[in-house]
Amino acid sequence: MIADPSPDLLARAAQVRRCAMTLGQLDDGQRRQAVLAMAEALEQSSEAILAANQADLEAAAAEELAPALVARLKLDGPKLAGAIAGVRQVAELADPVGRRQLHTELDAGLVLERLTVPLGVLGVIFEARPDAVMQIASLAIRSGNGALLKGGREASRSCEAIHAALRRGLAASAVHPDALELLTSREESLGLLKLDGLVDLIIPRGSNALVRFIQDNTRIPVLGHADGICHLFVDRAADLELALKVALDSKTQYPAACNAIETLLVDAAIAPAFLPKAVLAFGAAGVELRGDAAAMALGVSQAASDEDWSTEYSDLILSVKVVPDLEAALDHIGRYGSRHTDAICTRDAASADRFLAAVNSAGVYLNCSTRFADGFRYGFGAEVGISTQTMPPRGPVGLEGLVTYRYRLRGEGHIAADYASGVRQFSHRPLPL
Repeated sequence: MIADPSPDLLARAAQVRRCAMTLGQLDDGQRRQAVLAMAEALEQSSEAILAANQADLEAAAAEELAPALVARLKLDGPKLAGAIAGVRQVAELADPVGRRQLHTELDAGLVLERLTVPLGVLGVIFEARPDAVMQIASLAIRSGNGALLKGGREASRSCEAIHAALRRGLAASAVHPDALELLTSREESLGLLKLDGLVDLIIPRGSNALVRFIQDNTRIPVLGHADGICHLFVDRAADLELALKVALDSKTQYPAACNAIETLLVDAAIAPAFLPKAVLAFGAAGVELRGDAAAMALGVSQAASDEDWSTEYSDLILSVKVVPDLEAALDHIGRYGSRHTDAICTRDAASADRFLAAVNSAGVYLNCSTRFADGFRYGFGAEVGISTQTMPPRGPVGLEGLVTYRYRLRGEGHIAADYASGVRQFSHRPLPL
């Protein structure tokens, strides 16, 4: 049973909502300037942020946290600089607010339009990843939304230093600093789940267990993914050198990421030529391979269990399966995939088209690494998270996923009774957007 939010949390959430209402009415230039001010403040506070992160890393080492969690926690100079660059990129993106999506004359003098508007207040809960504070805050402000941010205990010092810098930046803009609130305790994160009426969307970023717990314990809409079980299929018509390069990057470039592959599927027709080389390359990269009987016959030393096919390792571990053909690969992905990101390596156009059309994932790739499933790499500046749901937004969620829309109807004394009686008729004439 989750306790009701404390009076203090209710008051802070209400303040964020008030600030968000004002923020949502600011113009494009004001919100853009606010994001640039946040980036400047982050840059000025770089030393303090890195020092705070180092303290978090030392505490993590003392507590012997899992390597995947530590990898997400680490924020060095280049990573911080990249995150700040991402904030500036968000500022330069086109305004997602106030876009007219529909413009229709229902009848003479009766005009309907649909315009994009901010969601309101975002509640974001994430494990480790202190850079997520910067990403989410910049996207929230740029899209006219307030945000309640809750980082993991392991990243508490980093999050507090980043949040302090963001508030200093907002203080030099038209946006009230209270539009961004940092939650610091487990009690507050649980209380957030019960802030329906004050929070419009919850975005979890973290483990499967975290996401599922949130989905099961709130009435607030949740955007996120519980699993990141991504696949790469090496088709019989694949370029072997290209496929090996893509496979290695998809697994080893950042194994803790949710878009790293967890299963390698290899067409039986090409497996004898591909797998022995892949075994050597993955071994040199420190990757533990777990394979089916056919994969073990070609050099994989450890047997995969049934559980391995549905496990997100977030580590240098990779399941390997030899499949008879493309259709068998599709069946495997359909059974074990999490609808996150899946890829095929092939030079056969028909096989490529079949895979791209049949795999029901947020991202479906041809001859490239699954690690491209990222808001920054998509040109979104950053992302608040990745959604594997089939309803939009889907995949990496940037600015456009943080707005909804509102219908506006302008009339001149029009009444429904005239149309019900047949006195007047609808024209439904499209107007220019």
